[in-house]
Amino acid sequence: MQIRTFRLQDQDAVIRLWKDCGLVNPQNDPAKDIHRKLSIQPALFLIGEDSNGKIIASIMGGYEGHRGWINYLAVHPSCQRRGFARLLMQEIEIRLQEMGCPKINLQVRDSNADVLAFYHAIGYLQDPVISFGKRLEQD
Repeated sequence: MQIRTFRLQDQDAVIRLWKDCGLVNPQNDPAKDIHRKLSIQPALFLIGEDSNGKIIASIMGGYEGHRGWINYLAVHPSCQRRGFARLLMQEIEIRLQEMGCPKINLQVRDSNADVLAFYHAIGYLQDPVISFGKRLEQD
């Protein structure tokens, strides 16, 4: 897998990937999420391509000066369990570290046991916190 920065012409393929991975839900418009990301730290929006140039993976990172965040880590179901998610995480961690980021946070649905196990396997621990959220815009 080759990792590169997202380009606008990747949008349809990335949204299809997210749908195939079950990451799209009614409260988030994936096209709006992409355009929001492109306006802030677009270098932290990465995709993975196979040897034929097909998009098979993605990750969005962000850093606001205090904590880094991970969103939309996805690997196409037919390509999972080959280390691609680990490679994307390593690359985003490097980029965040280069920006001075001291810690990365991420959120996983508590029902997603496979993803929880993945993050634990690559060194992420569950913080003793409760996550809150408030929608400022309805998609």
